[in-house]
Amino acid sequence: MRRLLPSSLTGRLIVTSVTLVAVVSALVALSATLVMRSYLTGRLDDQLEQSKERAEGEFRTNGPRFRPAEDDAQFCGEPPPLAQGQGAGSLTAIVTSDCFAGLVIPSSGRPRALSRSALEALTSVEVGDDPRTIRLPALGSYRVVAAETDQGSTVIQGLPTEDVDSTISSLIWWETLLALAGTGVAAIAGRMLVRRQLQPLREVAETAHRVTAMPLATGQVGEIVRVPDSLTDPTTEVGQVGEALNQMLGHVEAALDARHESEQQARQFLADASHELRTPLSTIKGYAELSRRTERADPKEILAKVESEAGRMSTLVEDMLLLARLDAGREVERGPVDLTRLVVEAVNDARVVDPERQWTFEVPDEPVTVEGDEQRLHQAVTNLLTNASRHTPPRTRVDVRILAGAPVRVEVHDDGPGIEADLLPTVFERFTRGDSSRTRASGGAGLGMSLVKAIMHAHGGDASVTSVPGDTTFTLTFPT
Repeated sequence: MRRLLPSSLTGRLIVTSVTLVAVVSALVALSATLVMRSYLTGRLDDQLEQSKERAEGEFRTNGPRFRPAEDDAQFCGEPPPLAQGQGAGSLTAIVTSDCFAGLVIPSSGRPRALSRSALEALTSVEVGDDPRTIRLPALGSYRVVAAETDQGSTVIQGLPTEDVDSTISSLIWWETLLALAGTGVAAIAGRMLVRRQLQPLREVAETAHRVTAMPLATGQVGEIVRVPDSLTDPTTEVGQVGEALNQMLGHVEAALDARHESEQQARQFLADASHELRTPLSTIKGYAELSRRTERADPKEILAKVESEAGRMSTLVEDMLLLARLDAGREVERGPVDLTRLVVEAVNDARVVDPERQWTFEVPDEPVTVEGDEQRLHQAVTNLLTNASRHTPPRTRVDVRILAGAPVRVEVHDDGPGIEADLLPTVFERFTRGDSSRTRASGGAGLGMSLVKAIMHAHGGDASVTSVPGDTTFTLTFPT
């Protein structure tokens, strides 16, 4: 069945609509024909009933008198008398105990006796039956009915159905002609209307084709074409398709932009990592050459410098490896972590390492416990404290607070000079440095804040920062 239908939606809709018009036309024509035949047959039966009553009156008054035929006593040679008022085409037959005879009035000429074959066809008509239609040889189709007279004879009266059949045939012919004309008009009009109604859908498809022609594999794609707003009305089916396509294209555009940004970040990350590793490697190489060329060089000093640079490289590599693992979605260990104890220990450690700054903490009376990896969370808090120590002047006050509730938060606040406005949006990005404070001399590679962000994301939380001169706050938010 599917092979018989056109492949395009336009063709299918046209064929479907034309088929529906043809089926409805056929049903209407059939219903009209049946109703008209029933009506005309009813009128004919009424006329037949009147004709039968006239025939019964005639035989009740005069009675049948027949002269039997010589060749067959069953059929009489003399037809019965005709009642007054019988129309053209009507026939009358009577059956007595002696014989069976009948008379028909032709449309032109004098009445004539029914043939023996016609009388034989009438023998199937019984008294008490409803009017029925039978076909008589040489006469055609007749509507007949039988009745019993007072003398015990049977009168059969019939009227031709020629007018009914002719009317029905003419009606069928006109119905067929009109149905064909209506189907043709429906095909032409349907094709125009369907093509017009599906034009918005073709425009949506054209937009999709334009998108497929765009180079989306690599590089920055930019803005992807959209379905026009006029084709995104949610109250229409085409509008729903256009709106859904626009939403999908928006997601695709965002995904492609994110891919491009990720590629750029990966390239930048590789470049920055190479740059960071090149410095200690160059230092190690330089001291190695110095040790080989100069006999007066102090081996202990050279080895100490090499060890320092190797340790720096090791720390950088470990940080990058941790970032790579967290980016890959590796699950961190889960367990109850006493956040209060962790913060207190981290602040006490900072006091020992950096006594030039004022370190304070504020924790709830009751211990605060969260789910997570204690080592990683300690690293995140320590990185924030180290960041405050490196990038604020001496005698800066650094306050660490635990805010219990839903969610739990840890805030690290300082009253230092703050973060520059142009640097603030990229604080948590990798290898982010300030022009003066974030230098290799200070020991930072620019991965500390990105590690804080990655660790909190791995725990289902977040890290954020707000900063103005004299008021900088880093916040760790734990999931509820």
